[in-house]
Amino acid sequence: MYSHITIGSNDLQRAAEFYDAVLATLGIERWMTREGALLGYQDEGHNRFFVVRPFDGNPATVGNGVHVAFSAPSRAQVDAFHATALANGGTDEGPPGPRPQYHEHYYGAYVRDPEGNKLQATCHMPEQATG
Repeated sequence: MYSHITIGSNDLQRAAEFYDAVLATLGIERWMTREGALLGYQDEGHNRFFVVRPFDGNPATVGNGVHVAFSAPSRAQVDAFHATALANGGTDEGPPGPRPQYHEHYYGAYVRDPEGNKLQATCHMPEQATG
């Protein structure tokens, strides 16, 4: 359905430090850099996420009501996403935990990146039994 998702940034160096660390918790790596213009991230399924300096030259701003949700294969990865975001300049918008109002196995966490973009990691699988 989607080709890619793009958000704006006013500080690509800070964005690179944040997203390199945070997206690594989900197995997503940076695959493209255009100095001063663009950061590109891609997962194994070739889903793409870009962080760019706005092409029109105006400052990047946050979209009210907009957030980007990344799939996490496990609840532990949702937890790591949240903790890593906070450790790298992000802010909490909802700690990791079940969200049964969405569905029985929904587990997610919400953060804002250093520029205020709202992000989420979510796992739709039941918690794995241990032992």
